[in-house]
Amino acid sequence: MRFFLLFTHLSACLAFAPPASLHTITLSPSFTSTQSSSSSLYLSDNDRRQSRFEGMQREPSQDELSIMDDMITKLSSAKPYELPNAVSRAIRVVSSPRFFLRIAERADAATDPDEKERLSAFADNLVNTIQAVVSMTEDSLDERAKDVERVVKAASEPESGEFLVPLSKERVDAMRVEMEKLEIGDLNEGFLSTVDAWMNKAHQDGMDGMVTIMQNVLQIYAGLVISRARFQLQANVGAAISGEDQSAADAVAAAAVSEGDSPVNTAASDLLEQLLRADTDAWDYEIRKGVNGEDSQCTKDQLVTEIQRTMEGVILGLENGSMAQRVQAEFLRELVTRVEAV
Repeated sequence: MRFFLLFTHLSACLAFAPPASLHTITLSPSFTSTQSSSSSLYLSDNDRRQSRFEGMQREPSQDELSIMDDMITKLSSAKPYELPNAVSRAIRVVSSPRFFLRIAERADAATDPDEKERLSAFADNLVNTIQAVVSMTEDSLDERAKDVERVVKAASEPESGEFLVPLSKERVDAMRVEMEKLEIGDLNEGFLSTVDAWMNKAHQDGMDGMVTIMQNVLQIYAGLVISRARFQLQANVGAAISGEDQSAADAVAAAAVSEGDSPVNTAASDLLEQLLRADTDAWDYEIRKGVNGEDSQCTKDQLVTEIQRTMEGVILGLENGSMAQRVQAEFLRELVTRVEAV
């Protein structure tokens, strides 16, 4: 079964459905050339309705409003030199009309004149900061578009250059190899913004096969960055215990990733790493073999516990409301569902 990353309710972004019959698609030059502009960081009401990411398709829930309030409180209290970095990490959220409407709602509800003034000044400062961040990230977004294009091209057949959907294991593996060449800093919100824009363009053009390929991109992205984050988290803990600095922890994590080890030496951790690197179509088979087979590595409960530990250690450390948090969280939620269904 294939992931359907359409974000109708987050799970619709990473939902599963039977693979479509095999067909070919072609990628027109205008498809990628029109999607690398930094304008994708700004969402008009029309963009918000068209985005393939769930959070841009509907009104925010009460929990999401609570997250917005937390972000407004923290950002409005941040030092001026801290604001650009914070804004860049959550640009989709803070640049949305709904975020500014929430600031206005809070200002209207405030009874303290100083609080009203502070929120008004914050809104003005936020507008200027967003403009500066977008200006600075134009080149970065162009680079991320090139990164996405290289990963997508790896999905094409080597001889014909055509895209055969559903993708074969060889083509999915080729995409993973291409993505593994990217630095962790390149797999950022700009990368995900580009995937979102391309997926939306493919959907508008009726290119369902290309939508499926972009879904594969997000699957591979989620498994890769979660795996890397697990190694980094374990290395940071080890460095803190031994009194080593951050550079030593980074070196340990990089070495472990390159060697393909498990960040924690347990059977459940080993199996989770296998699943993070596997094609999602193979999840059911790999899970059954790992928890029920003759050479089973661990129990189902142990695997679920390891996934939940990863969610707590990795996902909760991401920027609230960011695309990275949404995609990675739903990836792991779906994995838990698969394990519990075995």
